[in-house]
Amino acid sequence: MNGDRCILVLGGAGLVGSQIVREIARVLEPARIIVASLYRGEVREFLHDARREFCNVEFIGAWGDVFVRDEFMGENRRRLLQTRARRDTLYQDLFGGLEAAYEAAGLAQLIHQYKPNVIVDCINTATAISYQDIETLSKQAHDLLGQLNQIVDHQDLEALPVIGRDLEQNISALLISQSLPQLIRHVQIIHRAMSDSGTRLYLKVGTTGTGGMGLNIPYTHSEDRPSFKLMSKTAVAFAHTGLMFLMARTPNGPLVKELKPGAMIGYRRVAYKTVKQRGRPLFRYQSQAQPLGDRLLVRGDENTYERLDKLHMAGVDTGENGFFARGEFETITHTDQMEFITPEEIAEQAVLEIKGSNTGYDVIAGIDSSILNPSYRAGVLRQAALDKLARIEEETESHSVALGQLGPPELSKLLYEAHLLKLNYGSLQRVLETPPAEIARTLYDFIQREENLRTTITSIGLPILTPDGDCLLRGPRLNIPESIYREVEVDAARVDAWAVKGWVDLRPSNFRLWHDRFERMLRTKHMLHTRGTSSVTVKTYLPETIEIGAVVAWIFNNEDGGYRIK
Repeated sequence: MNGDRCILVLGGAGLVGSQIVREIARVLEPARIIVASLYRGEVREFLHDARREFCNVEFIGAWGDVFVRDEFMGENRRRLLQTRARRDTLYQDLFGGLEAAYEAAGLAQLIHQYKPNVIVDCINTATAISYQDIETLSKQAHDLLGQLNQIVDHQDLEALPVIGRDLEQNISALLISQSLPQLIRHVQIIHRAMSDSGTRLYLKVGTTGTGGMGLNIPYTHSEDRPSFKLMSKTAVAFAHTGLMFLMARTPNGPLVKELKPGAMIGYRRVAYKTVKQRGRPLFRYQSQAQPLGDRLLVRGDENTYERLDKLHMAGVDTGENGFFARGEFETITHTDQMEFITPEEIAEQAVLEIKGSNTGYDVIAGIDSSILNPSYRAGVLRQAALDKLARIEEETESHSVALGQLGPPELSKLLYEAHLLKLNYGSLQRVLETPPAEIARTLYDFIQREENLRTTITSIGLPILTPDGDCLLRGPRLNIPESIYREVEVDAARVDAWAVKGWVDLRPSNFRLWHDRFERMLRTKHMLHTRGTSSVTVKTYLPETIEIGAVVAWIFNNEDGGYRIK
């Protein structure tokens, strides 16, 4: 903890974030605090006060939307969605390759720039992602598709370009506004950035979405209830918790903690002020009488109403939750309603968690201590199941290796390659005694003779690449390459990548890789007699023979880092 000289607070100028920044500066006294929030004005206003209050800490401000690429961080999301080229870019950042999205991500660049020891994330991620109004976009898409069907039915070709343009804009906006893809990509990027930058701790101040209330919550953010938006917010909030649970169980990453306030958070100040909506002032208009007829205009033209003055009211500023009038505040904080918790109380617990104290409020630790873990009984039954499978294989003269349903395709590829080595050589040592080129020829001749094994492999979508690399033995479909199209272009680099990812590769170059693996496995043998129980680690391979499941598990443990943290 004493090494935490640089702390990044995301949402640091908000209601909760600003109090956490103050508590960190007061208690921990780091050398530097980076305060990042959406708007430049709120960051500068907060830092003006913070620098005078804590002269011994260097404060740095950063602003912009951390959920988009660096070049879009200062842009309003609505403006981004108005341009086709930008919508296409947002789509690629969301559904394209992770590598390109990571390099462009504004959040990743922020973390790389400052390399913080600790990140405290006070952004209301669930609101930011779920309140992009999927419900409205979906209804609009449905209506536009209905209009398109009418145009097609009536062959009204003149109206087609207009509806086509509107439909393209709506569908593309709908695709990039989906909550889960955005959340998943956000978690992938922030976890990788923290791992690359050596961040020690990631502390999230999350949300229950309903202020601790249930499905019976009588409050929303101005929409009618039951609120699709509010339920989406809760769903995203707990999906985020689940993904952070995975982050916490990923090797070589930061410690991950989450605090989840279960009440309304308030308040920043009590004031008489101009009421604003989406940053713009609301006005009072002279009311008009309107007879009720067959149709009702929901959104009228403001210019047809006499504007009086700006709407002012006494109320409570609760930061991101909004500005509440006395009646609203009195109702929501009443006993047995949502009630409320202060940002100072949250900040106190956040700093205790940063210091390493066990507050009892870390949701990730709570989940981790509550899940059912692997059992001794299951371990005993595992061997019984494996023994029975081996007997059935022998009796039926079949091969129970892989079906491709466990995934990824690399798993099936590795299992079948290990199986071929086992059938022809039996032990790691015999494989190492055989040159890779000879192994390639032997296994190719073997697979040509073994029709049942060969056709099983190729029928589950796993092709076999011949030793010369010029021919595939295959069935009607291929799992790799993954493509929505019937055909893809082929070149040497693509073949190499596909072979690694999901082809049974009989080229000598692949068996040189297997040689290297088996040498590393055998090097762990000497530890079994010198280190006692500590000799059995993820690096240890115990059997003398090639046991295909144990071999592939060793590869996942040692080459992919895909092991379970105890």
